[in-house]
Amino acid sequence: MTETTKGIAAMIAACTVWGLSPLFYKQLEMVPPLELLSHRAVWSIVFFAAVLALQGRLREIPAAYSGGQTVKLLLAGLMISLNWLVFLVSVQIGKVADAALGYYIFPLCAVLAGRFWFGERLARPQWAAIGLAALSVLVLSFGTGVPPWIALLIGAAFALYGAIKKGLQQGPVLSVTCEILILLPLWLAVLVQAGWVGKGLFGSDVLISTLLVLSGPMTAVPLILFSYAAQRVQMSTMGVLQYINPSLQFICAVVVFGEPFSFWHVVAFSLIWLAVLVFSLNPLIGGRQRGSRG
Repeated sequence: MTETTKGIAAMIAACTVWGLSPLFYKQLEMVPPLELLSHRAVWSIVFFAAVLALQGRLREIPAAYSGGQTVKLLLAGLMISLNWLVFLVSVQIGKVADAALGYYIFPLCAVLAGRFWFGERLARPQWAAIGLAALSVLVLSFGTGVPPWIALLIGAAFALYGAIKKGLQQGPVLSVTCEILILLPLWLAVLVQAGWVGKGLFGSDVLISTLLVLSGPMTAVPLILFSYAAQRVQMSTMGVLQYINPSLQFICAVVVFGEPFSFWHVVAFSLIWLAVLVFSLNPLIGGRQRGSRG
């Protein structure tokens, strides 16, 4: 199995976990988003530390912040934290469909990052797909009277996160550990404050506490897989595979949670799905054309 094939398999697994994650976090909707975010981060760090300890690599953490990597790790940590927070809010306020739209937009944002950040070339159908995605955002903004901020924030933050990851020198486990660890004082401050005012939910119920602890591996495992894939797969390929995530989230939102789906949502998602079709078919068509010329 080639490194690229391993990266593709890792990306598929990560997107499947992310796509079904609303089912998990819906069980924790009684926990305030910032407190839940902090638990995700802290228990993720515990999980990562255990993995690194088993590998005998804990001593590599201090060295990871040298050589100009600290700023990149901080930016990566901020971007993934913003992505997490907005997603958790979407679950709690019944806007998982908007989050799904954001993850549909992300691959196209990733393609733009690949074009302008890494110089990856785009064909005309790919530009057309990006235009259709932009049109879907405009349609939803006009129809609902409010721009889909959840979708836009999720898509942009995750695309920037993926682009930053391409420039990190550490391996997947170490890089994810360091980018979350650098913000540990913030996460601990939130949890201490929640406990101080008597509103912290950890320890108040066995099930809630267990789920909060499990949010660590639920967060860590797909992040490791994503980081592994980001260093082995082109941004454009990652973009196509990422559609697994919002498709599963969309099913959770509409079928499982019964979220309202208006006419404007139908139009916007139809444009997005058309963009997905145009974007995804372009490599296949291009490959056939090159094969026929050969």
